Amino acid sequence: MLQDLGKEKLPPQRAAVIEVLAALDADILLLTGIDYDAQAAALAALAARLDQAGRPYPYQLALRPNTGLPTGRDLDGNGRLSDPRDAQGWGRFAGEGGMAVLSRLPFGEDMRDFSNFLWSDLPGNLMPPDDPARDIQRLHTTGAYEVPVILPDGRSIRLLAYYASPPVFDGPEDRNGRRNHDETAFWLHLMAGDLPFAPPEPPFIVLGQPNLDPVDGAGRPDAIMRLLRDPHLQDPQPRSDHFTPDPGQKGNPALDTAFYNGPGGLRVDFILPSADLPVADAGIFWPAKAGAVTAASRHRPVWVDITQP
Repeated sequence: MLQDLGKEKLPPQRAAVIEVLAALDADILLLTGIDYDAQAAALAALAARLDQAGRPYPYQLALRPNTGLPTGRDLDGNGRLSDPRDAQGWGRFAGEGGMAVLSRLPFGEDMRDFSNFLWSDLPGNLMPPDDPARDIQRLHTTGAYEVPVILPDGRSIRLLAYYASPPVFDGPEDRNGRRNHDETAFWLHLMAGDLPFAPPEPPFIVLGQPNLDPVDGAGRPDAIMRLLRDPHLQDPQPRSDHFTPDPGQKGNPALDTAFYNGPGGLRVDFILPSADLPVADAGIFWPAKAGAVTAASRHRPVWVDITQP
């Protein structure tokens, strides 16, 4: 990615990402599936391209994700210790497919990173009891952060950001499905105050890619359904005016945020403001001429417009 962003002419997919993000013109961006490097050079290069497009993001954050982080154990049982499935989160190298925040507003100092929280420490977790990594396996495949953003009046709003494992690519033990469920359940427990961390102070926003549709596709939907109904939060139900009809699905296709071969359209990306935040508007960025959006990713950008509390 860093090499591509340094080229005079961007490859088509990279150019499409810049075009879409520039058109979106958000004050705060959460990006998932972006590779991490220790110097944040790739993220800085992306921000520089957006700056050239007239969309400056002076504040950038990327924490080391669990993807590709070695465990030193043969978790997939094939006799090797350094395969992608032997890491804390699937990754061919440390930092593959991480998470980053770009902002026009400064970050506060009281940031919290929950990425090293053990799966087995989650109350009521669904981790298989005989899992060989029970004593070391982190819950979050990629990461989970609480990022305070300072508003113009000096107050702050907190981003509760995460990027969960897909609930597929496993066997009948459904390890990925169980972990995916619990990555979303983590926020329910955090807000309820039954974790060894203080609950987040409102106002806050739970946002990211749970990789879990409430009614369609694979996975265990109980956690995301409870999150959508949690009294601490509100679901503005962002939707698109140019969605693809999907007769094989139970859910409203206007709410779909990603499109896959096989499952079709799914709602797997969410922005859930706390109940005290005034929401002015919400949507899924999908213009009538969706060429760049389609070329950039199989996911569509989800946006929520919040009036300053």
